[in-house]
Amino acid sequence: MWRAVATVLPRAKVPGGRACCLPPARKGRSPLAGTARHRWRDAAPGVCAARPLSMTPGIQKVEALDAGHFVRVEWEDGSESRYPCVWLRDNCQCPRCFLRSAGARRLVFEELDVNIVVKEVALADRKKVSITWPDEHASEYEAEWLKKRCFSEEARAEMREDLFLPERQYWGSDLQLPKIPFEEIMYDDESAYKWLCTLKKVGIVLLTGAATRQGELVKLGHRIGFLRLTFYGPTWQVQDKADANNVAYTTGKLCFHTDYPVLQHPPGVQFLHCIKQTDSGGESEVVDGFHVSNKLKKQNPQAYQILSSTAVDYTDVGVDYCDFAVQCKQRIIDVDSRGQAVRINYNNATRDTVFDIPAEKVRPFYAALKEFDDLLNSTEYKFTYKLKPGDIVTFDNWRVLHGRQSYQSGSEVTRHLEGAYADWDVVMSRLRLLRRRVLNKD
Repeated sequence: MWRAVATVLPRAKVPGGRACCLPPARKGRSPLAGTARHRWRDAAPGVCAARPLSMTPGIQKVEALDAGHFVRVEWEDGSESRYPCVWLRDNCQCPRCFLRSAGARRLVFEELDVNIVVKEVALADRKKVSITWPDEHASEYEAEWLKKRCFSEEARAEMREDLFLPERQYWGSDLQLPKIPFEEIMYDDESAYKWLCTLKKVGIVLLTGAATRQGELVKLGHRIGFLRLTFYGPTWQVQDKADANNVAYTTGKLCFHTDYPVLQHPPGVQFLHCIKQTDSGGESEVVDGFHVSNKLKKQNPQAYQILSSTAVDYTDVGVDYCDFAVQCKQRIIDVDSRGQAVRINYNNATRDTVFDIPAEKVRPFYAALKEFDDLLNSTEYKFTYKLKPGDIVTFDNWRVLHGRQSYQSGSEVTRHLEGAYADWDVVMSRLRLLRRRVLNKD
């Protein structure tokens, strides 16, 4: 059960740059904690063995450079760091400049001299740098605090990994769908941490064994923080409905899509809880949009450029939680400054008939989108499975496109899923808190 999760859980970083695996959970935390811990160890021996935390090296020497515009720190391990003085003054940790109870800067930017230099710099006990500024203001910086914020490329990369867990594991039709019992993630922090780590890295995790009634997703929302409210409500019921206001509320096939690209900020994570499942049909399909985007970029760079630069109109008009008339422009493939995909915005059902581009660019866009869609639907990349009552599939709505095979309608509801959304900000907040709690265990 835990094997698929164990193979993808990222190793956590600790100060000093060494990796640290998860320590054992405290005894007595919950009736499920021991079960989860033993299953994890049985699946991947040694994964939870704790390593000693490495200590931040002391400071060997400190000096001002470049006419006082930089401070150079030489560490006892032989490495060195250079800190711009404007950054040091901006980040003074004294009570006048920093509100420790809020973890927030008090110093107002208009008072900052961007050309500031140090007047004096000194070393205290090899664990602290003291600076006196031209106006006689005094600042102190702990060695560990400085080391973590070193401006070297390696240190900045480590900090990005520590804060944002950017590592991804791509997959295709060979996906080994990670599975974790719902009750364990609800009541055991270590299990919840593994769930969210895997969700971030792989993009999809199946929670099993939830009750087959509405309301379980509200509990899941409370576990991470809170759910995302949309025009379809805090949760919504996916079942065959007369006069459906969404194509998902029919029995027809749903092609691969991400949800809600019609919103300026689409929900980052989606939950679908199977309450009732039809005997025939209704299989779920998922595909790793980032993996397919990378393939398209190699296979046809021009098509990738078109889909990552063309603004596509989306629309959604109707009544549900309240009445709504939503319009938005999105690029099918959102990219970062390096040209890497960071979000897929593709929903053929809500793609508008309005298309705000020159006529001569329309056919090349369709050709590019067709090539992308063909890759999404290829047997090499798509993964098909069938939800069972009590299953909750949790997935990255910015990365994983999902679809559904058709099923027969009947005189009564034969298939019922409850859905909900959460924002990545909320999920990542809970992940960081769980990570800190799990790694700080005795």
